[in-house]
Amino acid sequence: MAQAPSSLDISAVGPTGELHGSYILAAPGRPIVLIIPGSGPTDRNGNSPLGIRAAPYRLLAEALAARGIGSVRIDKRGMFGSASTTVDPNAVTTGAYADDVTAWVESIRQRSGARCVWLLGHSEGGLIALVAGQSNPAICGVITVSAAGRPLGIVLREQLAAQLTGTPLLEPAFATIARLEVGERVDPANIPAPLMGLFAPSVQGFLIDFMARNPAHLAASLTGPMLIVQGDADIQTGVADAEALAGGNPRAQLAILPGVNHVLKSASANDRAANVASYSNPDLPLAPNVAAVIDEFLTAAAGADQSDNAHPTRH
Repeated sequence: MAQAPSSLDISAVGPTGELHGSYILAAPGRPIVLIIPGSGPTDRNGNSPLGIRAAPYRLLAEALAARGIGSVRIDKRGMFGSASTTVDPNAVTTGAYADDVTAWVESIRQRSGARCVWLLGHSEGGLIALVAGQSNPAICGVITVSAAGRPLGIVLREQLAAQLTGTPLLEPAFATIARLEVGERVDPANIPAPLMGLFAPSVQGFLIDFMARNPAHLAASLTGPMLIVQGDADIQTGVADAEALAGGNPRAQLAILPGVNHVLKSASANDRAANVASYSNPDLPLAPNVAAVIDEFLTAAAGADQSDNAHPTRH
């Protein structure tokens, strides 16, 4: 078995302290990507105390390193190694996370000497990448992986309908989403206890901010290259989301990966129990086509960039 590449400590300037992450160097002339984590208490490796131990970001970083691609994977503001950067991590908005991405890009460029950095946002991190990737010449382009392509309210309704249809929880869940979509907070007395983890008062500000953003509209306004990666065995976000993003940005490359789930492992959409079990299994390898499609895209983008540099008058 090949030895895992060494990860170096790296930091960026946060609002009240240093943000922290792990840095794997790129081979000479190869790109570097910033891996932006998904929702909730997700750490730089893609794990969570809520039961996720699949380590998708660490495995992705190692797979990219085997192809010469450098990466930085990070702890979010207020969490894990970046815990000192805010008193209340639940109060951090999408815009604040995007500001942190900008800080990370500058830190990576200073540390690596790279002209620009690629953003790779997974799940909720895809929306952060889309927000941060608007008109910043220090960002090479955006890669979304397992990211929502439709407003959060629509995605939540779809997910909750699949889980709660036939139960008394579906109606109050939909009513709560409707209030949050129009910017109104919901009294916890009107939220059933089983839904409190999703709609707790402490996260309602974040949900209101998130629901106000349309990923497809953000994709449409990107000026740089974009890759949309989506597994067809994903039980959290689906092909419809990837197609919505691609519809917003027809210049983007769309890659639908057969048999890949939300944590980037090989799985079946028809065996939900096994699919969910993969979330807590660190021994399952990364699905082999994930790093390959990212490598192909980055290599092609580098070739196009060199071609453009050879013809500076071309538009």
